[in-house]
Amino acid sequence: MQALKHRIATNLAAFPRLAQDRGDLRRAAVAILISPVRDQPTYALTRRSLTMRRGAGNYALPGGGAEPGEDAAATAIRKTAEELGVALPPDAALGLLDDFVTLSGHVVTPVVLWSDKPLALRPDPVEVHAAWLVPLAELDHLRAPRHVTPLLGGEATLRMRVRGRWINPPTTAWLYQFREVALHGRWTRVGAVGQPAWTAR
Repeated sequence: MQALKHRIATNLAAFPRLAQDRGDLRRAAVAILISPVRDQPTYALTRRSLTMRRGAGNYALPGGGAEPGEDAAATAIRKTAEELGVALPPDAALGLLDDFVTLSGHVVTPVVLWSDKPLALRPDPVEVHAAWLVPLAELDHLRAPRHVTPLLGGEATLRMRVRGRWINPPTTAWLYQFREVALHGRWTRVGAVGQPAWTAR
């Protein structure tokens, strides 16, 4: 696990990430939270509460809007605590991926967080319907990513295989870029990945 931690941190430090300075959009962050389960690396994935006003039932990474004066790492750490009951120190942040503009009107910064210790998830039912620690190896599924062209036209979406099903952007864009950049050292951009129209609601 320590060798993996070093590789991820090194790749993120070398990556020339793209920042979006969009004062007209709200800032947000998501956490790609890595932790061990029986000495194997996993990442945290949630399914949003079925009663939420926006994004009900969507598969998502822990995250949300930034508070005034809060940087992306602090936002990701705070939202991880609020949604999953996992408290992490500031040095849990290993680095950032590209800012991503969502159809919902946010500039989202993916933050890679690391825990050396196994985690017990305690999802907040107000925000999270279910949460899992998914083996990191699943990101390298042989058929992922899957590129899907919408029947009514528009930009192709990108799907990743997660827990036996294909899930949609924007979550898949962040997982794919994490796989390519942090795990494999391949400088891959995902800003042009199409997003399903229903993610704007």
